[in-house]
Amino acid sequence: MFNKTETRTLGIQEGRELYVTLTGFYNYYDKKPFAIGNLIRCRKEPDNRYDCEAIRCTLPMLGTVGYVANSVSTVAGGTMSAGRIYDKVDEKFYVRVMFTTCSKVICRVERGSQDLLRRELEEQQRKNEWDD
Repeated sequence: MFNKTETRTLGIQEGRELYVTLTGFYNYYDKKPFAIGNLIRCRKEPDNRYDCEAIRCTLPMLGTVGYVANSVSTVAGGTMSAGRIYDKVDEKFYVRVMFTTCSKVICRVERGSQDLLRRELEEQQRKNEWDD
């Protein structure tokens, strides 16, 4: 018999996709880094003075590009808040941009080899020109 945490993790490993909303990007580089299909690196930020469940979103050449939404006013319908995915993801993980709206970026949490995702992100950065 599994405890609740093991069952939740097992369900995700079996293919349940998780979607999150990214927010706060207007404070950084606007939506320019968020082309459909792009990978974004995420890292839990437990020492954040505003939100102990904060998850920072970064790109290697740019640094912080936003945060995973964690408020009812910023989380898009059908996506999970930072607080809801906090125990379902590792300290560092990747998300892939799936959709954008005027005020939100919707991403899917990526599963798989962290090394392969890191290499894909590095290649993505080489192909993009951020300083236009």
